[in-house]
Amino acid sequence: MDFKLTEEQELVRQNMREFTEKYVDPIAAEIDENSRYPAEVIEKLAEGGWLGMPFPQEYGGAGTDYLTYIIAVEEMSRSCASTGFTMSLHIGLVSGAIYNFGNEDQKKKFLVPMAKGQYMGAFAFTEPGAGTDVSAATSTAVLDGDEYVINGTKTFTSNGPVADIYVAFAWTDKSKGRKGMSAFIVPKGTPGLRVGEHFKKMGLRSSQTSEMIFKDCRVPKENLLGEEGQGLQIAMDSFDHGRIGIAAQAVGITQAALDESISYSKQRVQFGKPIARQQAIQWMIADMGTDLSAARFLTYHAAWLKDQGKPFSKEASMAKLFAAEMAAKHTSKAVQIHGGYGFCKGFKVERLMRDAKFTEIGEGTSEAQRMVIAGNLLR
Repeated sequence: MDFKLTEEQELVRQNMREFTEKYVDPIAAEIDENSRYPAEVIEKLAEGGWLGMPFPQEYGGAGTDYLTYIIAVEEMSRSCASTGFTMSLHIGLVSGAIYNFGNEDQKKKFLVPMAKGQYMGAFAFTEPGAGTDVSAATSTAVLDGDEYVINGTKTFTSNGPVADIYVAFAWTDKSKGRKGMSAFIVPKGTPGLRVGEHFKKMGLRSSQTSEMIFKDCRVPKENLLGEEGQGLQIAMDSFDHGRIGIAAQAVGITQAALDESISYSKQRVQFGKPIARQQAIQWMIADMGTDLSAARFLTYHAAWLKDQGKPFSKEASMAKLFAAEMAAKHTSKAVQIHGGYGFCKGFKVERLMRDAKFTEIGEGTSEAQRMVIAGNLLR
């Protein structure tokens, strides 16, 4: 087995690191403090072709493999997890859903401008009473002539306030159970679609999250994504892809926590010597580095399986589960290493700890990942 990355992949890592050092690091703390969407960074990502990385050039993408794209998400998240998540959601869930299930007209009309970064995407799936329990969803879509009329409220819609394209899910025939949900491409400005409550979050504060309200929202029949009744399949497939992105986000966060911990422990002097020479601190850093390497390998393996055309649902959930819980654990340790300073605003580890918690929740909680993994192992 060859674990060595290609020259192209290493170059992508280096280029993204240089990008983040120039455009993201200088504003990361400010956009977190003010919950500000980094429009200027998204514009630069679009100009650099970063927002369409894994899609063919004929659809406006860069034609990279999925692993290369995941490396870019990891490096972005090392600098700013909010921007890394915005990038990952736009590519892995929304653009990916249209690429994997859309027809040729839909790809040309919606995917091309999304891959070029001219449109941003959002994934309208979760409802106030329906998260992991999809059967509790109440949104409906009724065919009326040449249009579907969608009614319902979606919550925790990441990119909701800033998106141009929404992939939305609703029941077209709930009596059919898992085959009764459908997916729709809904452009911003469609009559009957509006942004609801904006959420103020503990972490990922510059990533914009809101309710999306559909009230007699009329969508052309040609905007049905895939086939009627295929919605749940589309959602689950998209989550499988997105979970690799969340794992990469967790890896990037933890890498940043390790970087900060090493730097601080070498500078902070107590009892006449740097705390890096204290065994208690050394063991924290050793555990952090070991778990980080394990999480990175799990994440890269899931992306590699996707590139090979092999099943990767179980591995994506394993990567997300391990990487997310690892990130939550070790960002807390990073705050501990920093002592009182780590508990204060202005130190990066405080932001990293808040951001890490999201990775245990978003795109399926850790408990949901265990359900997926167990289901695969028991079959």
